[in-house]
Amino acid sequence: MTLDLHTCYRALRSRDARFDGRFFVAVSSTRIYCRPVCTVKPPKRENCRFYPSAAAAESAGYRPCLRCRPELAPGNASVDATRRVAQAAASLIEDHALEEGGLDAIAGRLGITDRHLRRAFGAEFGVSPVEFAQTQRLLLAKRLLTDTALPVTEVAYASGFGSLRRFNALFKQRYRLQPSMLRRHMRTRERSTGETDTLSFELSFRPPYDWEAVSGFLGARSIAGVEAVEDECYRRTARVTADGKEHVGWLEIGVSAKKPALRVAVSASLARALPPVLSRVKALMDLSCNPTEVSQTLGALARRNPGLRVPGAFDGFEVAVRAIVGQQVSVAAARTIVGRLATAFGDAIDTPFATLRTIFPAPERIADATQGSVARLGMPGSRARTLIALARAVADGTLVLAPNADVESTLERLRALAGVGEWTAQYIAMRALAWPDAFPHTDLGVMKALRETDPRRVLEVGEGWRPWRAYAVMHLWQSLRKD
Repeated sequence: MTLDLHTCYRALRSRDARFDGRFFVAVSSTRIYCRPVCTVKPPKRENCRFYPSAAAAESAGYRPCLRCRPELAPGNASVDATRRVAQAAASLIEDHALEEGGLDAIAGRLGITDRHLRRAFGAEFGVSPVEFAQTQRLLLAKRLLTDTALPVTEVAYASGFGSLRRFNALFKQRYRLQPSMLRRHMRTRERSTGETDTLSFELSFRPPYDWEAVSGFLGARSIAGVEAVEDECYRRTARVTADGKEHVGWLEIGVSAKKPALRVAVSASLARALPPVLSRVKALMDLSCNPTEVSQTLGALARRNPGLRVPGAFDGFEVAVRAIVGQQVSVAAARTIVGRLATAFGDAIDTPFATLRTIFPAPERIADATQGSVARLGMPGSRARTLIALARAVADGTLVLAPNADVESTLERLRALAGVGEWTAQYIAMRALAWPDAFPHTDLGVMKALRETDPRRVLEVGEGWRPWRAYAVMHLWQSLRKD
């Protein structure tokens, strides 16, 4: 991003949360870099250097502030093609894709050349993909050392380092600290009990954030046995593949009462898959959103509820299944049928919560099912065929349902599936692909909220909400609940 020095320094002095994660300030006199919301006394302007990413600041020789903790800064959403490519690559790097397949594999997955990827990445983050990956591993390790009781060896491997020796050397070189020095920042409960069954984190967002609306949306669509909204928290089971291995467990998400952040608890069984787990939580809860930017475009539509977000997907295949099952039936009916599907084809799991007992089936399991075994759960045979076709496309890799997937080509592949229309494709893009301009314009709720009966007219109205039409849809749906 382009950094205006005057704007950055003004945001720093006022600790403006709207700029949190959009830039980082490095102080030449201390050789430390911070978030713009850091509570320390603002440095003199002549001592400030501004960087577009934590990796760029570290590449310039600065170490992260222990007070504001740059690893907790929220990310950025974008609809600009070049920026979206860079941020999609960053998401894949956070998921350890660079270690698994190299830069060529990431570029191929994004449908571009590695040269274009390097150019776009450097323009967005100010460093190369390799430098960015190294910083992400170190910042995750710093978070684990600070927030969990995991042994240092487990921290090293969970963060993506191949050896403890390499981790210790790089951590000391970059941060001028021994990893063990961060242990004094652990929470009292963990330090006194040594409890390691649960790993706890905080993920920041830019306020406002309407937790009630987001959790209500997810709760109304929760899959019995897989998800639950209770005790003001969202809980779910999880299956995540990392480093070629499958990891299963559970997680719990709630909102912090003291700061603009979500509290995330993750079962220790997912420790070796933390990068993709946390990345999926950020997508599910739309933590990269800049609500001010969205509200400026939507105007009066967003005035009643400026903190509304677009809930994404922890599992893109799961959301796509919901979308297909939900065709021409109510939200409650779709919820019932998908619950039956999860019970019939999912795997059992033990969790501390009575409401969580099933892991949503992997696409391979549905791909191998017969049409009759799926249809008897409560849907027409044609819809069962569509689900099986979807599962086969996801299982063989021809269809990728994740925020880093190319939107247009994914929409084309979705529309090519018999039984997938424009509403279904746009809904999947809205949630599974985290596409902020997705617009299911034929949705009955959208038309009712706009008091329109012609989908073409809905499209015309939506032009004024670009590039945030997915947020407009959420506001229109929310208006029906409030009216």
